[in-house]
Amino acid sequence: PLLVINADVVSDIDLARVYRFHRQAGCSVTMVMQDWPEFNTVTVDADDRVVDFAAEKPQAGLRRMAFTGIHVLDRRVLDYLPPQGPAHIIDAYAAMIRAGEPIAAMVLAHPYWRDIGTPQSYFCTAVDLMAPLAFEKTLGNRSSAPIERFPLKGDGSDRRWYRIVCGTHSLVMVDHGIRPARDGQQEVDAFIDIGTHLAARGVAVPRICLHDRFSGLVFLEDLGDAHLQDVAARQKSPEQLVRLYREVIDQWGHMAVAGEQGFSTRWTWQTPRYDRELILERECRYFVDAFLAGYLGRSETFADLATEFTTLADRTIDHGTIGFLHRDLQSRNIMVKEGQIYFIDFQGGRLGPLQYDLASLLIDPYVQLPPELQKELMAYALRKLQEIKDIDAAEFQRGYDCCALTRNLQMLGAFGYLTCVKGKRYFEAYIPAAIGTLQRHLNSQTDLRLPRLTAIINEIADEER
Repeated sequence: PLLVINADVVSDIDLARVYRFHRQAGCSVTMVMQDWPEFNTVTVDADDRVVDFAAEKPQAGLRRMAFTGIHVLDRRVLDYLPPQGPAHIIDAYAAMIRAGEPIAAMVLAHPYWRDIGTPQSYFCTAVDLMAPLAFEKTLGNRSSAPIERFPLKGDGSDRRWYRIVCGTHSLVMVDHGIRPARDGQQEVDAFIDIGTHLAARGVAVPRICLHDRFSGLVFLEDLGDAHLQDVAARQKSPEQLVRLYREVIDQWGHMAVAGEQGFSTRWTWQTPRYDRELILERECRYFVDAFLAGYLGRSETFADLATEFTTLADRTIDHGTIGFLHRDLQSRNIMVKEGQIYFIDFQGGRLGPLQYDLASLLIDPYVQLPPELQKELMAYALRKLQEIKDIDAAEFQRGYDCCALTRNLQMLGAFGYLTCVKGKRYFEAYIPAAIGTLQRHLNSQTDLRLPRLTAIINEIADEER
């Protein structure tokens, strides 16, 4: 007898037991069955014999069961298959039943069985199998408590986030999607590789408990729900807000310096470094295409501003203090748990100017720190970095001013794209603040003059008022 298993099922059914059952059943075929309403298409009688595969409601005394895709067949089946070419085995089984050849149904009660023939069913199966293991690795033992999954609200990314709960313990799971059919480093790889590296360097990031690069699933330490944006809004005085942000800057400085040590560009996704081409394409052009044209419907093109953008990109790189760059260090990517600061969403990390992350933090439109407070915190960050790196203050300031502009362009491009293309219109509320910040930085520049861009932003700001 030949044991046959469909390629797209995952199950804990005991195959040796199935084989023994078939040898004792006295039929040419044994089909393993279970009760699964979604897949109940096979009619079985009271003696556990397959009656038919018709779609009609079964007669009294008969029941509809689901075929698991696991079956055992004798050579007798070959008499009902064409001598060559493809054939459907169910057609052969239907012919056998019409000819009086009995087919046994081995009915099992609630085995673990999943069809993984679709992305969603594959996802569910991967979670079923990985979640208990993730908790076992975290807790040191396998828990018997049921595991529940609750969706979490995402942000700009297409990834899906969940809180996984087992008894009194919880983890966070991020779903990057099944690995696409192409080679090279993917977002999930960068998330795993960079997150593992940062944790090994003592950076405050969530611990990765378990991951699978093909399914795209990563299980993380649960840092709760308190983002820096929320905690900042609850501070009762400017002094408290300053203390909070100084703690963030202390952790950021450690990440920037320690994260650079031993960092490999092989881990990066999209680009290995924050360089001139990235600034021009992913920040300046993004701003023109997604914000000026896509969101505002303006007629300016990248070519109209190319000269100024090139100058900005060159100056940003020339004045950059290189270290580990998170690339999206804003308040929604910073968690506060039991008074401790943690950084999340680090998959965009690469080497680049430290000033970019600092600018991202300070000009963040979600919090909208007052300009004077931004200056105070920038000076504090510079002093802390000078304790561990040889940094020229004037050069650092010039690099910061450039990065504040490039980050602001990127933010507006992202808000335009997320609002118009992704339909996430809640980002639209932060556009006025981002425009105001960009206008202030452009008009206060002394070393870098960008007259065409400045005129455009001044015009947009006037229209906003």
